[in-house]
Amino acid sequence: MKKSYKIEVDCAACADKMEIAAGKTPGVKDCSVSFMTLKMKVEFDDGADADAVMKQVRANCKKVDEDCEIYL
Repeated sequence: MKKSYKIEVDCAACADKMEIAAGKTPGVKDCSVSFMTLKMKVEFDDGADADAVMKQVRANCKKVDEDCEIYL
């Protein structure tokens, strides 16, 4: 399953940090973050609970950039 989320991030470097943090989250198969469009596209592992995974993705992203936001 793939989903797209609106994000808020201050710079391209921070977007890269978010992409890496999200990609390391259990349940995430693939992730891409676009600073230009302020979107995060996430592909989930089969059988993963997207809502629960995204709550963890948000927490992991806040660890690398506390000012970022992911609108779930």
